[in-house]
Amino acid sequence: MLSLITAPKSQKKLVENVRLHRLQMELTQEGLAERSGVPLPTLRKFEQKGAISLESFLKLQMVFGGLENILKATEVKKTEFSSIDEILEANSAPTRKRGKRK
Repeated sequence: MLSLITAPKSQKKLVENVRLHRLQMELTQEGLAERSGVPLPTLRKFEQKGAISLESFLKLQMVFGGLENILKATEVKKTEFSSIDEILEANSAPTRKRGKRK
C-alpha cells in the first residue's frame, strides 16, 4: 500500500499530538515526565526533535489512555483477495493451528 505520508511528517504529527494531549490535561513537561516515568530530558528532546524510544512513547500513551488505539492500529488485518482463485484456494486449504516442532 502506497502512502503519501512520510516518516518525518508522521513523526512531527506524533510530537504535536503528544504535546496537545499534555496541554489538554493541563500538565507541564515535568508533570507528564513524573506521571509516565519518562525522564524529563527525554520528554523535552521528544517535543523538540521528535526522538524517543518506543518504550518511552508507549509510557506517554499510557498516561493519555492511548495504548489500546496503538495496539488496534498495528493489528494484522486479514488479507484481501485479488482473484476468485485465491478465494477458492483459501477455502480449501486447511488452517494450521500450531507451529512445527523440531
